Amino acid sequence: MDNQRNLILAIALSFLLLLGWTSAMDYFYPQPEQALVEDRADTPTEQASQAATQHSRTGGLVDPAMRAQEVADVKTALASPDRVRIDAPRVAGSVNLRGGVVDDIVLKEYDETTQKDSEPVRIFSPSGTPAQQFAQFGWVGSNLKVPGPQTLWEADGDVLSADTPLTLTHENGEGLTFSIRYTIDDQYMITAAQTVANTAGNDVVVQPFGLVNRTSRTASEDLWIAHSGPIGVFGDSADYDIDYDDLDEDQRVSPEGRTSWVGFTDIYWLAALVPQDDSAPETTFRAMGDETYRADMIYEATTLPAGNALTVTSRLYAGAKESAVLDSYEDAGIQKFGLAIDWGWFRWFEKPMLWLLRTIYDAVGNFGIAIIGLTFIVRGLMFPIAQRGFASMAEMKAIQPKMKALQEKYKDDKPKQQQEIMALYKSEKVNPVAGCLPMLLQIPVFFALYKVLYLAIEMRHRDFLWIGDLSAPDPANLANALAYVGIDVPQFLMIIFGLGVLAVLLGFTMWLTFRLNPSQMDPMQQKIFDIMPWILMFVMAPFAAGLLLYWVTSNVLTLAQQKYLYSKHPQLRASIEEEKARKAAEAAKAGS
Repeated sequence: MDNQRNLILAIALSFLLLLGWTSAMDYFYPQPEQALVEDRADTPTEQASQAATQHSRTGGLVDPAMRAQEVADVKTALASPDRVRIDAPRVAGSVNLRGGVVDDIVLKEYDETTQKDSEPVRIFSPSGTPAQQFAQFGWVGSNLKVPGPQTLWEADGDVLSADTPLTLTHENGEGLTFSIRYTIDDQYMITAAQTVANTAGNDVVVQPFGLVNRTSRTASEDLWIAHSGPIGVFGDSADYDIDYDDLDEDQRVSPEGRTSWVGFTDIYWLAALVPQDDSAPETTFRAMGDETYRADMIYEATTLPAGNALTVTSRLYAGAKESAVLDSYEDAGIQKFGLAIDWGWFRWFEKPMLWLLRTIYDAVGNFGIAIIGLTFIVRGLMFPIAQRGFASMAEMKAIQPKMKALQEKYKDDKPKQQQEIMALYKSEKVNPVAGCLPMLLQIPVFFALYKVLYLAIEMRHRDFLWIGDLSAPDPANLANALAYVGIDVPQFLMIIFGLGVLAVLLGFTMWLTFRLNPSQMDPMQQKIFDIMPWILMFVMAPFAAGLLLYWVTSNVLTLAQQKYLYSKHPQLRASIEEEKARKAAEAAKAGS
């Protein structure tokens, strides 16, 4: 009777756990790229205010009305004749001659969605548009007429490309000539050489600056696993601790330490300023109001004598957070630029795993197959450890009678009992924890792959069978099926209706592994243990499909591995089955 009551209690607690998981689903579950705003207000201003608080996993505007407004506003802004085209190998866009601003950048090789007619990802939009993000280079001066946001610069060409630099020039009418020479490489880095020439009759004091301005309306979700917001390397470490809420509260944050680079990040995109080598500009993050923010990089004031010129060279990274590309810039001298991706503590393990995945992908041409291949490699490398674990379990079973004898002999002297048991382990050359080692080693592998699939842009929009994006949850679920016929499932029911095919396979294969490897628990504990795979099935459903693909494949290989190892250690299987039968008989006897 007690066992039955405990089982009912365990099932009830498990049900409560599933219901409580709804909040975690909101935390982990990627929102649709065009999620609707519930309880929408009547006015466009109120609609915009409500939509601004919503964020998708990958970033971008969420509210459909605001997305439409962005398209219209960008089209109007880019129709201006005061623009010079950007046409580089991996980016396109334009430089606004009004202010000399880089405010129009799209990424040629990345689409916004998985649809065939999708537009390329836009990461820079002109000031005043709903998704504004731009970079500007200029000067601050005391009692000087310096170029401003409305200054119309003169250009020496009609395109900025990897082979063709672009120089903007402006004379202030007071003996100062300002120029910005833009160059762009074959990746995502723009170099801005700011020069001011003093032809006046007196010395002047100038301060070059660079800034990145953006709105948080397009920010990706800021989660424990993926930082979104202000970012940079200051001193010797990367700073992931500042978010947009911090700036709203403090209005201004100045990180300590020399700035190696600074900017704003989303899960997949980065806009960052890199100061001139051997310089120490003052860096500040600011809240500008109306959900806009700015990262400033201001160089020291310099006295420029008459007849002299001053040049300061900064760089602007505006592009995708590709690990190999970021690391190449780090190798070229930008300190810890690879940490623009928040790999965390396990980056020493995650980056090689990403490299291995890319290598397998280059060989097979599909990331889903690459994940399966990676699973085979991981399980293969761990097989000797698993084999040793099974052997250790068999050895432990063989010495069970001796252990019971010692426990009975020294039942009133626990220290002596433990001492004798340890001596028994040593004499029989048995390691009691060897059987746990394979499971312990799986933990960093599993977590590292989770981070790789979630953070690495290489996984974005990679398909496999019915899965359109391995970095997102399995789309083959009842909620999506109902959405096709116009039925929206409430969020609190997503714990059930969001259950995908891979999650079901995960629960089933895990249940099979537990059944094939009977534990020595009492019947009550065994019953609780039996429902654990099904609980994990619901818990893991919102995670990346690629992660579930790895786990399902790993479970299948575990089943094959267990079959093989039990064939090599039949005495272990027989002993466990005998113990299980004995426990069941004792429970039946107690129940009667």
